[in-house]
Amino acid sequence: MANHKSSLKRIRQDKKKAEHNHYYAKTMRNAVRKLRAMTNKEEAADLYPKVQKMLDKLAKTNIIHKNKAANLKSSLAQHISKLG
Repeated sequence: MANHKSSLKRIRQDKKKAEHNHYYAKTMRNAVRKLRAMTNKEEAADLYPKVQKMLDKLAKTNIIHKNKAANLKSSLAQHISKLG
């Protein structure tokens, strides 16, 4: 257990930040799942910009890696283009 006030505060801050990051990462994963499950091309194309914006924001704030965001955006765009 930590002995200094500053280390106790850092533990509190880290826990709060981890909860925050977990929420947004989980929300992003659910949005990606929802988009991948879509079979209608128009609906998927409408949702894609929102998911893309979410991925960019999470990459900018280092919640996910920028390459992961790029890979997800690319795979989702491919998925949408394959829909009939």
